[in-house]
Formats: sequence, C-alpha cells, structure tokens
Amino acid sequence: MSHNDFVSVTIVTYNSGRFIKRCLESVLEQRYPNKEVIVVDNASTDGTIDILEQFEDRCQIVYNEENAGFAAAQNQAIGFSSGQWVMTLNPDVLLLPNFIQALVDAGNFDPNIGTVCGKLLTMSATFEIPAKPVVDSTGIYFNPMLRHLDRGSQEIDNGHYLQYEYVFGATAAAALYRRETIDDISLDGEFFDSDFFVYREDADVAWRAQLLGWKCIYVPYARGYHVRKVLPGNRGALPPEINMHSVKNRFLMRIKNISPDLYRRNIFSITLRDITVVMCCLMWEHSSLKAFWFLARNWRRVMAKRAEIQSRRRVDHAYIASWFKYAPVSVKAPKKAPRMVSRSQAAKT
Repeated sequence: MSHNDFVSVTIVTYNSGRFIKRCLESVLEQRYPNKEVIVVDNASTDGTIDILEQFEDRCQIVYNEENAGFAAAQNQAIGFSSGQWVMTLNPDVLLLPNFIQALVDAGNFDPNIGTVCGKLLTMSATFEIPAKPVVDSTGIYFNPMLRHLDRGSQEIDNGHYLQYEYVFGATAAAALYRRETIDDISLDGEFFDSDFFVYREDADVAWRAQLLGWKCIYVPYARGYHVRKVLPGNRGALPPEINMHSVKNRFLMRIKNISPDLYRRNIFSITLRDITVVMCCLMWEHSSLKAFWFLARNWRRVMAKRAEIQSRRRVDHAYIASWFKYAPVSVKAPKKAPRMVSRSQAAKT
C-alpha cells in the first residue's frame, strides 16, 4: 500500500552551505526507498554549489541565476517532481530514518488528508542537540490576531504531543503534501504564492487548503531536527528585508483568505494587532513600509486571487472560525490505525 507511493523531496537552498550536506545525507538515508530528491539553488555564493555538485548523481539539482525567493523556487522544484506526494524540506533540517515512511502511512489513512507533518525538535546551527529535547513545531495554528505560530514551539519535549491529531497546517520546513491537494489549491499554476517571496507562504497554503476542505494530520512518530532562525521574540535580529516580507505577507494572506464572518468574530483582536504593526512600521521599522506600497501596486491581482479562493470555499464559516483561538487547536484523530501502521513499519526496519 503506502510503501509503493512515490515521494518527491523538494529543497530550496540559498547560502545553505553549513547545513545542506547533512540534510541531503539524512534524506538519502531514509528507510523509504521510493523517492526522488530535487534541489533548487537560488544563486548561492557561499560554497553551497560546490557541495551540491557532490550529490548530482543522486539528486536532481537546478541552479538558478538569481534568487527567485523560497516560494517561487519551491514551485519550480514541484514542477520538476513526479511523486504522488511532495515533501518540502528546509536545508537546515535533519530527518530521523523513518520520517518519510511515517508521514506517508498517516497520509494514506484518509483521502481527505492533504498535508502531513511530524514532530520537529530544535537543534543549534552547529548541529548540537539540547540535553533535554525542545519542540520546534508540531504543526501550525492561528490565533484571533491572525498570527500564525508553531504548536509547542520552545517547549521541553516531556512526552506530550504523542497522539495523532488533526491540526490547522504544517510548517514547510518539513511538510508532506498530497499531489491532488497541490493541484486542487494552486492558483494560476502556483502552489506557494510567489508574491510572498519568503516567509508565511506555508501558513497561506494551510489556510487555503482548509478553506477547500483538506485536512492536515500531525504524526508523532515522524521526528526530525530543525535550526529555527525566525522566532516571535527575535525580530530585531533579522534582516530588514525579512521583516518587510513578514509585514507584507501578513496582509497578503489575510486579504486572500479571510471571510467577513471570521473578521467580524475577531475584529477587536485583529484591529489591535493591525494598529500595533502599522505603528511599529511608522515609528521604528521604516524599511517595512515598502510592504504597504507593494500591496497598493498589486491590489487588483491580490483581489483576483481572493475572488477565486472564496468562490471555491467548501467549508462553512463556523468550521474555519473554530481554528482561530488563543490556545492551539487540534482534533484527535478518530482511529488508531496510523499509529499502528507506523509502529509496524518501524518494527520491520
């Protein structure tokens, strides 16, 4: 059954020299044989290309002449892929050997599952793992301010998050997407919206997938490690360009996906956050004011995307609203089948 499903692993690199070798080795050492690995490099200048050349006999490598951004380069890699499943992977992720198998097993549990995510734990940029494991992500969730956050982020992994659960979406650092889902929710041939360039594109995909009726399941027995560079508390240490995209993409995502009903339910929280964001840009983060100029220049195109998404919505307003809470929302998977399948596969290997 699931062990015959072909998986395309798609990776985008940009000056990822310190990570990419170990990342690719962890992918190639997966106990899941039916896979291909596609890497798109966004004009790296730090030696990443020299490392990628060592893997050209085992991976499909594409070298871009300029930095097209994460979203566009992932779309490019997906375009080259042929699997029934596509697993997006960041170069700063290390996978444990049964990661892909566990995700595919869970994805095949229900044809309405469009996205699958595992448990990512933190590691340092020097690949040091904390003595006490710390959670990086067990899926993403939205709060009423329209902030998207990683479930469990920075918590000590003390044996929780051990159930199969439906969550809102997955971080694209390590997410498995069903091919039918990619085809169904793409807009103008794009799965990730290239207007985002980088950051929040996975949350946008998660919201769009939920609107069109696709589920995301969290798999506790698929584990990996991730070097997390962007956290809610370290905005001041990030490059101005990243912060600008963060502001731009927050509003892009909302314009495209929010319904009047969801806005009405959370109007106080949304407005408070909007005022805070705009005031911070006006008073301190002047480089992020370019985000609003982008929105103004591209308003018609963004609204056309919104019109298409909203016209295709397949779930009711109450269902979507149920996901936007201050505490992370999850729904326990109704059966134990995925857990038993993954454990049986692990026992064979």
